[in-house]
Amino acid sequence: MDQIGQFLPLILIFAIMYFLLIRPQQKKVKEHQAMVAGVRRGDQIVTQGGLIGKIAKVKDDNEVEVELAENVKVRVVKSTIAQVLAKTEAAKSE
Repeated sequence: MDQIGQFLPLILIFAIMYFLLIRPQQKKVKEHQAMVAGVRRGDQIVTQGGLIGKIAKVKDDNEVEVELAENVKVRVVKSTIAQVLAKTEAAKSE
């Protein structure tokens, strides 16, 4: 019984760390993955490097082509997209 009492503070510290640090980080990662998966042509984005541009083409599951200025396009890995500034409206199917 005395041994359990010695480990109780360690268990409580781990539980507090889990709920204050680990769980919110996992939630943030899931939200970022959902945001990145939902980008499409015409969305205005910011990359982790600070570049602001408009998505010209979604190449595949891992890459997009971003237009930074007129006739200036770069290929960007989707996971480096930090923020979506403006979403385009979904095309209406008739």
